[in-house]
Amino acid sequence: ITTLINHKDNTKKSDKTLQAIQRVGQAVNLAVGRFVKVGEAIANENWDLKEEINIACIEAKQAGETIAALTDITNLNHLESDGQITIFTDKTGVIKAARLLLSSVTKVLLLADRVVIKQIITSRNKVLATMERLEKVNSFQEFVQIFSQFGNEMVEFAHLSGDRQNDLKDEKKKAKMAAARAVLEKCTMMLLTASKTCLRHPNCESAHKNKEGVFDRMKVALDKVIEIVTDCKPNGETDISSVSIFTGIKEFKMNIEALRENLYFQSKENLSVTLEVILERTEDFTDSAYTSHEHRERILELSTQARMELQQLISVWIQAQSKKTKSIAEELELSILKISHSLNELKKELHSTATQLAADLLKYHADHVVLKALKLTGVEGNLEALAEYACKLSEQKEQLVETCRLLRHISGTEPMEITCIHAEETFQVTGQQIISAAETLTLHPSSKIAKENLDVFCEAWESQISDMSTLLREISDVFEGRRGEKYGYLSLPKPMKNNANLKSLKPDKPDSEEQAKIVKLGLKLGLLTSDADCEIEKWEDQENEIVQYGRNMSSMAYSLYLFTRGEGPLKTSQDLIHQLEVFAAEGLKLTSSVQAFSKQLKDDDKLMLLLEINKLIPLCHQLQTVTKTSLQNKVFLKVDKCITKTRSMMALLVQLLSLCYKLLKKLQMENNGWVSVTNKDSMDGKI
Repeated sequence: ITTLINHKDNTKKSDKTLQAIQRVGQAVNLAVGRFVKVGEAIANENWDLKEEINIACIEAKQAGETIAALTDITNLNHLESDGQITIFTDKTGVIKAARLLLSSVTKVLLLADRVVIKQIITSRNKVLATMERLEKVNSFQEFVQIFSQFGNEMVEFAHLSGDRQNDLKDEKKKAKMAAARAVLEKCTMMLLTASKTCLRHPNCESAHKNKEGVFDRMKVALDKVIEIVTDCKPNGETDISSVSIFTGIKEFKMNIEALRENLYFQSKENLSVTLEVILERTEDFTDSAYTSHEHRERILELSTQARMELQQLISVWIQAQSKKTKSIAEELELSILKISHSLNELKKELHSTATQLAADLLKYHADHVVLKALKLTGVEGNLEALAEYACKLSEQKEQLVETCRLLRHISGTEPMEITCIHAEETFQVTGQQIISAAETLTLHPSSKIAKENLDVFCEAWESQISDMSTLLREISDVFEGRRGEKYGYLSLPKPMKNNANLKSLKPDKPDSEEQAKIVKLGLKLGLLTSDADCEIEKWEDQENEIVQYGRNMSSMAYSLYLFTRGEGPLKTSQDLIHQLEVFAAEGLKLTSSVQAFSKQLKDDDKLMLLLEINKLIPLCHQLQTVTKTSLQNKVFLKVDKCITKTRSMMALLVQLLSLCYKLLKKLQMENNGWVSVTNKDSMDGKI
């Protein structure tokens, strides 16, 4: 749509330009057609929204058809001489149709979003209802039946909430959703063993306490998912979590730096109050029993210095409002730089304090001595030793909880703040549950299920310790400005060979000219995928191997097109290279299938088809070579070459699909009983 609206109204229109515009119009119409099909399918499954969705789908379809008609230049000269409106005679028609299309598509998306939210809420309600039954169950047999149903419902809820998490644009909400889903995932196994322990030891108070803790945590996590999905808190509550020190410092610095542009936009009192709130929060560090004397003294010293420099800044600020001289302006600038420097030093000291404490704590508890002792104490039935080690675990828990609180202050990003809060809550809850599980085992030392239950909670603790270690590394990466791309894309093939070559590919930013070239190449590639999809839709047998390989190649090429726009599943140049390797391999598989098909053709047809295949095979090999060649960090050059090769392969794919379809129809007419030789069973018999 953007391409059509931005197209220049040149008086000279080459055939190439005309064909390109027509293909863009057809591609828009084809995409709208697919979108409408999905919308209609959703409408048929949701009667309460069916009428609204169908109206929006009809509008979208009409707009798509209008765009296709306005860009249809098959008989351009004839149409214009008859006074027929086209994109060249009246671009406003395309703009109106585009507006209608975007409006109707947005309506469908919003209605579909309501459907998704409804599905997640319904799924949550089913899980809650089954949990209530599990809480009241009294027999083992009944528990097994209900838990089986609960497991299926949890899988459904996990899929729905996972899809929603991937769709979220707000990183803070995404982190909250990830935390809630992590709780549900880990608690499902805990619920199984805790419930079984209760059934085995129905009169054991600690077993019931352990089980209730799991159910309560799962209910809170389920509510949290719904809160994120519906974007509203129960009973109109607001988020009361305090701002972290690093976030407070960032906002404060923005306010003082704004004085360079405007001396009157805020009051001196506001700045003083803001700084006092930040320095008050540093008391979490200075009041901590785990902060070293040296760190505490340095934090207090830097806090005092920041207060003094703010007073100096306010004094100069008052003078600057009455005297607009160059010397006062320079003095104001110096005061801003001084307090900024002091706050940066404070940040460094706080970061050093928290990370050093966390690293020491993780190292000290790496061997999980207390957990091992609790397990041994339980098996021995030693209640006196249980009290001793439960006390030690409680101390360890308090240390970890406080450390997580300090890490949150210096985390640097909102998603990592959420992760710190999640870690703090996990240690707090899991610590208590380990003690109750250990008490149950100590009271019933020969109970296998009680031992299994304690193992499950200990594993959750160890897992959270491991997660905290990863979190600590990420916090340091952000602070030191070396945060890289940490997340793998599961849909992509994993690199097996040429790792050294791939490691050399570092993200680089192409200049505007290079970027424009990539976008242009990508657009042509996107159009070719539409052409390929049109050819594929002609085939009656959608299971035909030629069709399957063609569809796979078109889908991958579309991902490459999205990559050129900064969208889609491919996020880095490495992702792109991995995808291209698979694309080239898929191309070679296609040529094998087409060769097998050619054996059923007469000599002339066979020769014609083999000529086309022989054009595609070398391109596949060339693309494989380019992906494996190191270009000494010239990522743009490599991406450019790869997309150019891919575009050539897609152009040949379109021709091959069209030719194979025509030859298949011809063969079917000659042999009425023809069966696709690309079906594996018959291929084995023919070759």
